[in-house]
Amino acid sequence: MHIPFDRTRTATALASLVLALGAGQALGAAFILQENSGSGLGNAYAGGAAASEDADTIWTNPAGMSRLKTNQVAAAVNFIKPSIKFSDTGSLPAVSCPPPLCAGAGLRQPLGGSGGNAGNLGVDPNLYVVLPINPQWAFGIGVNAPFGLTTEYDSDWIGRYQGIKSKIETINVNPAISYKFGNFSVGAGANYQHIKADFTAAVNYSGALAQAAGKAVGGGLITAPTAGLLLSQTNGLDALSSVTGDDDTWGWNIGAEWNVGSPDSRTRFGAAYRSAVKYNIAGNVNFTYPTLPAVAPPALVPVLGLLDAGVKAQVYNGSVTSSIKLPDFANVSVFHTMLNDKWDFMGDVQWTHWSTIQDLTFIRTSGIASGTVLQSTPEHWKDAWRVSGGVSYRYTPQWTWRGGVAWDQTPVPDEFRTVRLPDSDRVWFTAGAQYKWSEALKFDVGAAYIWVQNGSIAQISTSPASVAQFGYVKGDYNNNVVIVSGQLTWSF
Repeated sequence: MHIPFDRTRTATALASLVLALGAGQALGAAFILQENSGSGLGNAYAGGAAASEDADTIWTNPAGMSRLKTNQVAAAVNFIKPSIKFSDTGSLPAVSCPPPLCAGAGLRQPLGGSGGNAGNLGVDPNLYVVLPINPQWAFGIGVNAPFGLTTEYDSDWIGRYQGIKSKIETINVNPAISYKFGNFSVGAGANYQHIKADFTAAVNYSGALAQAAGKAVGGGLITAPTAGLLLSQTNGLDALSSVTGDDDTWGWNIGAEWNVGSPDSRTRFGAAYRSAVKYNIAGNVNFTYPTLPAVAPPALVPVLGLLDAGVKAQVYNGSVTSSIKLPDFANVSVFHTMLNDKWDFMGDVQWTHWSTIQDLTFIRTSGIASGTVLQSTPEHWKDAWRVSGGVSYRYTPQWTWRGGVAWDQTPVPDEFRTVRLPDSDRVWFTAGAQYKWSEALKFDVGAAYIWVQNGSIAQISTSPASVAQFGYVKGDYNNNVVIVSGQLTWSF
């Protein structure tokens, strides 16, 4: 039975859900989130630009909205649990007091542990609404999280000076329209996207005090023996830096779908493209300073206070900015039904323009160091490919089983793998099921295990000279991801 559509009520409910949705977090291909539907997970998102089974086609290919004959809402939630574990194979600690200020080889900060499991459980919700206007035109709107990342290590781990927590959240609102003519459909949409970023790391505060002491010795303000005695008592001090920021921007997407032979053909091809989005993230850096130790003799106390004040004048709270261009990507898909309409076969190739990201740089925009680089990490990412295949079997009129595999290429070169995103190539193994409660209501569940190729890291931050400040992280990563999704689709 067709239920009359109340546009005001639906719009109000949609607006409330838009405000409630958060952004996902996962170890995906770099930090793109494939998990933008619940029904597609069981097929490893194969055939996404041609499948057009439900309203989530707004994201995969807006042209597919023309296949939906009634109003439809699809709401999904994806639970994503990455496991990210580091094992040390020769890391070096940062320097807290170099020679000749400290005798012999100087002093070093504690090396730290392996960081624990840096992968956290993420929840990635999606919502899509499609409203057919007439047999040719359809309108839809989708809300999802296309990019997301969370890695968080123990605060005292080996690589704490290069990264402790890295969190990127996005939310994308995508109104779209489609038009059907004969065997062809085309679609296009606009995308309003918001990003929020949060990066924390430890700061080698003992090393900063040593730098200040070295300048004081060079300027004749204190003697080298006094500096050495003082610094020998300030080993092991860390500050914590937190960089947060956000921004809004716009992008666009287009797609086309071709039903081979007739509008009701069993074979169709699809192609879709999403534009890059450029952010100029404005935010702040905040430092949490350590408590200074008691030093002896008492005459050293005011000297330490002066050195501490000098460090804080350089390591100060203030505003920062960072520019990042998140990539455009394109998909080509095929979907084919055969064997008495029992089986669906699908395939997909996706190209992502990850070479838009070559570094992660934060620039100060306030205080005495305004206009200077706070921190810059070289990335040198490369464009990447994803290839997937899937199959669905209609076991009964109510039950459909799904399966899929995919190969997902990392854009991260081995020599530029970082602790914030220790990414490698991965292979997806997925399964799922759909239960059709009625013509109006169906439920999908899916699960995936993502095997991630082991990757090594030998990160010296920005240059060999920076080992004294940041330490040297050398080791191997053993990663994997488990995803469980559920979706409710309502036609009315």
